[in-house]
Amino acid sequence: MKKTGPKGIRVRAARPAERRLVLDLVERLLAELGEEGDETGLLPKQTLAASWGRRGPLVAAFLAFDSSGRAIGVTTLSESWAAYAGGAYGIVNEMYVAPEHRSRRVGAALIAAVREHGRSRGWRRIDVTAPESPRWDRSRRFYENLGFVFTGPKLKLLLV
Repeated sequence: MKKTGPKGIRVRAARPAERRLVLDLVERLLAELGEEGDETGLLPKQTLAASWGRRGPLVAAFLAFDSSGRAIGVTTLSESWAAYAGGAYGIVNEMYVAPEHRSRRVGAALIAAVREHGRSRGWRRIDVTAPESPRWDRSRRFYENLGFVFTGPKLKLLLV
């Protein structure tokens, strides 16, 4: 799938050879999040890329490229299953757009690719985390403007 988005932005599924590029962009996201990403430190990219490959079609990523071919955005997602979701559903795990490209509909183009992917996988819903903190108001509004409904924050339990 290759789509042209706003002002020549192209969005497509990440190829296996681009897993390191995806992880580079996710690392930029984690650095920007500060304390929210502290538990990860530098990503063990080789290990993560191999693990991703073993998960097969349950893990996907989409990349956004500018008109010069530079990667400027990414979203990663995974497939899960729950009775309350009607079976298989998607979870957006990470979403990043380079700061100079924000508010230019790049994120919306990435989510459009996620929607199309979800429909092709037979998902009935896609979840994303957007905490209630005022720090995340802009992110929450972004997702709500694209049709997501706020259902509350999630909790985590670290097993390390």
